[in-house]
Amino acid sequence: MANHLQLGFQDASSPIMEELIEFHDHALMVALAICSLVLYLLTLMLAEKLSSNTVDAQEIELIWTILPAIVLILLALPSLQILYMMDEITEPDLTLKAIGHQWYWSYEYTDFKDLSFDSYMIPTADLTPGQFRLLEVDHRVVIPMESPIRVIVTANDVLHSWAIPSLGVKTDAIPGRLNQTSILTPRPGIYYGQCSEICGANHSYMPIVVESTPLSMFETWSSLLSS
Repeated sequence: MANHLQLGFQDASSPIMEELIEFHDHALMVALAICSLVLYLLTLMLAEKLSSNTVDAQEIELIWTILPAIVLILLALPSLQILYMMDEITEPDLTLKAIGHQWYWSYEYTDFKDLSFDSYMIPTADLTPGQFRLLEVDHRVVIPMESPIRVIVTANDVLHSWAIPSLGVKTDAIPGRLNQTSILTPRPGIYYGQCSEICGANHSYMPIVVESTPLSMFETWSSLLSS
């Protein structure tokens, strides 16, 4: 959950998000090193008089050709690793289907015979103390913790996007197409997200709430909802 005036990322609540934050810090340090080097060279050029040896030096030309290539490799390798990790779908314990509508979400637990529901935003006038405006829904998505979950995302009308920042998930919901992603929560908690694709007048009123619980609590919840 983001705080007011927060400048950084939300606390990572999944292994993928932890990797994304580490890569962000890595890329930021590389950018800081590049900026520091360029600033030093500019200061040196302004303070020192260039000689013919400096202008025509082939060694410097070789360095400023090879050095950017090395920097790109340092950025590309961890980026590709995370990209493949995000695309990899392990053997899931549960499959969840999220369907975007104007302007609410529908969810289907395909491993159960009859477990589906619509999730609407709770109006501001109906909120209880402690609930968050524009983020609370009447039916939360409940998943078991420490279990790989496959999420299939699609839409029924226009483009939507199923996004939860703290879990490192953002998958486009496209009519007539099934996109999939995976989530794994190492601890219980409540994770908030919103539709991240402009989908019409009420685009900002499509929140997503995922509640991660122990397996025993999830089994109790699913049995009550499907009965």
